[in-house]
Amino acid sequence: MLTATKGGKINISEEKDTKSVAEKFSKLIKQGDFILLSGNLGVGKTTFVKYVINFFQKANKQNITEVTSPTFTVMNEYQIKKILIKHYDLYRIKNKKELNNLGIQENLKDQITLVEWPEIIKKIKIKKGINLIFEYEENYTKRYLSIITENKKILNEFK
Repeated sequence: MLTATKGGKINISEEKDTKSVAEKFSKLIKQGDFILLSGNLGVGKTTFVKYVINFFQKANKQNITEVTSPTFTVMNEYQIKKILIKHYDLYRIKNKKELNNLGIQENLKDQITLVEWPEIIKKIKIKKGINLIFEYEENYTKRYLSIITENKKILNEFK
């Protein structure tokens, strides 16, 4: 896998930076993309997802909706015209059996899949996987995003 940006990290310490990066990223993804968002609690994964979904809603002239973490429901679904976005939060999933019951691998080519806390599915082979790694630095005052993908379009955009 290749990493976007020469230093490997994009500063998203300010929410406006998170929004800007998420919107730029949204222009580069399409149905069939499987996006894994890793990082500690509170580092900005759900906020990033919110801006991705809101970007698609705005671009398709739909009302901007509230996007919350599906921690308890495990999955939220957003139908934005012909685009289906599934947002998973696997924080509470403890084993493969629970994961299999979600059907997370079904119809992947027909949707954009966003998965928070993907550690339990790391062994699944995803052909179009994009890894977003969120992390804190400097005593939790700075937040950074690393993008790991083989998608050259995304890599070139975030150099």
